[in-house]
Amino acid sequence: MPDAKLTLVSHHLCPYVQRAAIALSEKGVAFERRHIDLSAKPDWFVRLSPLGKVPLLIVRDEAGGETVLFESAAICEYLEETQPGVALHPQDPLERARHRGWIEFGSAILSDLWGFETAADEATYEAKRQALRTKFARLDGELGAAPYFAGAGFSLVDAVFAPIFRYFDVFDTIAETGVFDGLSRVGAWRAELAGRSSVRAAVTEDYGERLKAFLDRHDAYLLKAAA
Repeated sequence: MPDAKLTLVSHHLCPYVQRAAIALSEKGVAFERRHIDLSAKPDWFVRLSPLGKVPLLIVRDEAGGETVLFESAAICEYLEETQPGVALHPQDPLERARHRGWIEFGSAILSDLWGFETAADEATYEAKRQALRTKFARLDGELGAAPYFAGAGFSLVDAVFAPIFRYFDVFDTIAETGVFDGLSRVGAWRAELAGRSSVRAAVTEDYGERLKAFLDRHDAYLLKAAA
């Protein structure tokens, strides 16, 4: 459905939304962006989202029909299968399955990251910091030739990890976390992704301010660690 009209229903801070936005940009596909407040979900969103989460991709065909896709993995797979532009998955089935596994690994990192950024005490903060270091160390050993996860070509794995690294771009302005200390391959990958246009365009210019406000609302220990 290359002529379908696409609307990405978003939240300003959601890393899963960013995955889809990056994939759309990499494919060169025009789309509308609609941000919502997840703390005050509009009725139309509640009706459309089975899980009450973002992202949603609203797909409108030429006949006026409308289909709503939910969950970032399903959305990205749909885009890969239907939209023109560069391939974001390997052609080889074995390598493609390997990439899907590392995408799930990225989701597991996001689970630890949530605990890290919302930790209200030092013990929880340190436990989540160590969990993140362990996972990133495992990832560092997996990376090969630069600049991206699979070498020269940008993939959906890169689209998954770019929003993760973006968190730390903000955290690093607050306190030294030490999460990436000694992880040279991850550090180089992180820097390369930060400069990519699709990654930069996946969030609004006030992303950093919004994330800092989120930390403040949660009384995050990260803010105290900076003192």
